[in-house]
Amino acid sequence: MAARLFMNVKQVGMMSKGYAWIMTDGITNIVDSFDPQVIDSMQGALGVKLHVPRTKELNEFSFRWKRRYQKEYPNEEQAELSVFGLWAYDTVFALAMAVEKASGSNGDVLKYIQEEKFNGMSGEFHFVDRQLKLSTLQVVNIVGRGGRGVGFWKPENGLITSTSSSSNNNGGLNPVIWPGESTEVPKGWEIPVSGKKLRIGVPVKDGFFEFVKVEHNPVTNGSIVTGFCIDVFDTVMQSLPYAVSYEYIPFEDSKGDSAGTYNELTYQVYLQKFDAIAGDVTIIANRSQFVDFTLPYTESGVVMIVPIEEDERMNAWIFLKPLSLDLWLGSLGFFFLTALVVWLIEHRDNEKFKGEKVQSNLTRFLMIIWLFVVLILTQSYTASLTSMLTVQQLEPTVTEVEQLIRKGDFVGYHKGSFVKEKLINELHFDKSKLVPLGRPDDYAEALSKGSSNNGVSAVFHEIPYLKLFLAKHCKNFMMVGPTYKTAGFGFVFPKGSPLVPDVSRAILNITQGSKMVGIEKKWIGYEDKCQEQDSLLSSHRLNFRSFEGLFLITGLTSIISALIYLLWLGLEKFNIPVLVKAMVSKYFKKIETKALIFKRRTAPVCPGSPTSMDANSSVIITSFSQSPGSPSSIEEYIIETDKDD
Repeated sequence: MAARLFMNVKQVGMMSKGYAWIMTDGITNIVDSFDPQVIDSMQGALGVKLHVPRTKELNEFSFRWKRRYQKEYPNEEQAELSVFGLWAYDTVFALAMAVEKASGSNGDVLKYIQEEKFNGMSGEFHFVDRQLKLSTLQVVNIVGRGGRGVGFWKPENGLITSTSSSSNNNGGLNPVIWPGESTEVPKGWEIPVSGKKLRIGVPVKDGFFEFVKVEHNPVTNGSIVTGFCIDVFDTVMQSLPYAVSYEYIPFEDSKGDSAGTYNELTYQVYLQKFDAIAGDVTIIANRSQFVDFTLPYTESGVVMIVPIEEDERMNAWIFLKPLSLDLWLGSLGFFFLTALVVWLIEHRDNEKFKGEKVQSNLTRFLMIIWLFVVLILTQSYTASLTSMLTVQQLEPTVTEVEQLIRKGDFVGYHKGSFVKEKLINELHFDKSKLVPLGRPDDYAEALSKGSSNNGVSAVFHEIPYLKLFLAKHCKNFMMVGPTYKTAGFGFVFPKGSPLVPDVSRAILNITQGSKMVGIEKKWIGYEDKCQEQDSLLSSHRLNFRSFEGLFLITGLTSIISALIYLLWLGLEKFNIPVLVKAMVSKYFKKIETKALIFKRRTAPVCPGSPTSMDANSSVIITSFSQSPGSPSSIEEYIIETDKDD
């Protein structure tokens, strides 16, 4: 039975590189008796057998047995004495010793056999729990016409290099030649599919060959499959703890073109035409109803690319661009408000007011605030205009999806992609406004024409593809708008496939290491200068909200100044301003008088030569003395004034 097993195993290709076979002692002990054809099918297998130490008694017994066998069977090929023959000889010897000890008592023969313990032809002969004790096993490697020793195994020491060694150092073991004449340690087992390789379906693309590219080899009449997704799949399968044989089969028609959409390609696994799919297949809900996906090996999402507006530096009205319309109107409105308040305050006392000179302190305060606002506006305007004239501003022609829907523009999507269903079902585009596109050059041509000229206003696709597109067309197009999340790319297997958990774990290990970085750099390698355009660039124009704080200050100043002026006019009807002016004038006059007295007291006096201060003081004293009923001195006047207060 073992002979037939290995013959069939070799026939289905399971004795090649990557496989490992281990035999029990029941098979290994009789390998030498197999036909050469059977032994040839077992090349590379490992086995264990009873180790029979070579003694003088064994050599003499083997010699006598061979001579007698040749005498009785002269026409047959010389046979080797197997361990089963040795066990048979030792068993008969033990039985004879037991019968002799039993002295004709049949009931005690079995008991004496179990108690027998001696060194026979096969080694130590001893029963433990009615089982023959095996002391030492030899590990052999089937190479050539028989088994080649690798090492030994003992219950108390484990794997050792020789029977005399007590160390379990595996470094001294003889090398193993595995199936397929390989010295590389195999992963242990392989998943066969009816004795054939796994059929891995791959998409046939008409663009973005960096992900998957199928080329036909005219010499072998086969297919050569390369690309980012293929390298990831190969790396993942090689990192599994077991070997998996597979081959790539393009999903193509008789002309070599794609045989259908990605949904149809995925469905082929459900129909059992493919055992798995390796390619840029996005994980989406409706596909997972029929197949199982591994964990994603790329992040993804759907966005749109649009053309970039023309350079406005050549626009004759560019001087209006630094400020938005609301800021222009707001500035003009606050200018008239400030002018109205200034005129309202000045025109009553200054009928000839023409803006050259102001008289009211309220007007002066209001003008200071307004000039501060104008200064900031002027500096900001100058900086923004300078930036527009010196740096090219990249602004998209379209910024929102709703804008495309509202205008009824045509939009593009990649032919055969799930993005079409997403645009219709989730973003609510009209089906008649969707244009299928294939190659990246088709994207550029359709976007350049525009929706009104048999082109499109935007193209929707997944981020990895659009980054590749922008790497070559970053000067004319840009990525804008929100990102509609997707699960990313994953590998496809049948429902319930045992490979999915192992492949998913392998993907995690690879994506978190340096291998994935190397693969991405090899196939995708985005240009750094285009990475700055992967999101919407906002406008650099200044708007009203940028200066609403300044306008709030100048507006409140104008309103408060106008209210104070109107309140003052109302109080004049009750002569309140006159009384306030008299009180203020009297207060400042008293301060001035005290200052003069302080100077007079502290100034030095020269006899016969009065200073200017003396002269001034005399004038003051004279003026007070000439008034009827006035005090005789300045000091007395101040005292009386204090009393009046």
